[in-house]
Amino acid sequence: MRFPASLSGALTGHFLKNALKGQKRFPLVLMLEPTLRCNLLCAGCDRIRLFATGRFRDLTIGECLEAASDSSAPVITVTGGEPLLYEGLEELLERLIRMKRHVILCTNGLLAASFVEEFNPHPRLTLSFHLDGMEQTHDRVTGRQGTFAKGIEALKKAKQRGFRVYTNTSVYKWTDTDEMMRLFSMLKGLGADAILVAPAFGYESVADDIFLTKEEVNERFRQTRGILETLPMLGTPLYLDFLAGIERLECTPWGNPTRNPSGWKSPCYLITDAYYPSFSDLMEKTPWENYGPGRDRRCADCMVHAGFEATAMRECFAHPRKMLRMLVWNMRPVRNKEGLDPRGAPDQGDYGAPE
Repeated sequence: MRFPASLSGALTGHFLKNALKGQKRFPLVLMLEPTLRCNLLCAGCDRIRLFATGRFRDLTIGECLEAASDSSAPVITVTGGEPLLYEGLEELLERLIRMKRHVILCTNGLLAASFVEEFNPHPRLTLSFHLDGMEQTHDRVTGRQGTFAKGIEALKKAKQRGFRVYTNTSVYKWTDTDEMMRLFSMLKGLGADAILVAPAFGYESVADDIFLTKEEVNERFRQTRGILETLPMLGTPLYLDFLAGIERLECTPWGNPTRNPSGWKSPCYLITDAYYPSFSDLMEKTPWENYGPGRDRRCADCMVHAGFEATAMRECFAHPRKMLRMLVWNMRPVRNKEGLDPRGAPDQGDYGAPE
């Protein structure tokens, strides 16, 4: 299965519970940023620009747990900043797991090798490594030589230790499609449990012209749609169709609310117009009707999973045929073109599968 049965069950139960209550807006994933500090200056990141002029305190563990409780989201993505810089990370993860939350810990990989040696794997914990290309490209994005090698080393150690591992790749104008497919093939060979890919969001704070338009995204993903089906992709089939321009999806900005040291970020993980002191204020005071493609110019080319995967989930519950497709996709083993279940992959170079 692409999603663990417990995760699928938690998301389904959460959705049905809220639907039966008549709740129209509710989160599925909490984007929790306990720290805004980072050890990289990545080319397409807005956090390093938003928070470069001041020193921001970290969230306390109590504030993090309160956010998890208030949002009631069954999935917590611990991100940042680089969350491995957060002093209380181990305790935070343990307590979120005790709250029966599924936790995805995002990392650039620089500090992950020591973390996986000291922290025990858990069925509710997934490590997500951000890799934006093969070695030369990824090191260019991060602005530091050696980040790709360290990330791959940590990923291999995580798999050896028994962690569930995802990877996350952002697609830019300079992203070479063939290179991206080589990366994904390599990650499959290394045993990555799932691969997430999405176009990078066009942050206004990033002056360089590095982001794709919606039309360019559609063209890239139309070209690769068939190949992606042979890989352990994390995105739902509806979302992958959306990237290829086959499916139309509206944005669901409240599906992935963000809590960081500044407060509850409104309206979404990608755009910052306000911060609210409480989750209820975020949900009640954000003018949701003003956001999304066709309503806010900043949303015109956005196709990032944070805004649209929650919509895909809602579509599945509204349309039985789409739900059936989702179930078949989740249960079907990933196969190559010959119908086999390969564990190896070409073009791995020095980054071969773990021993």
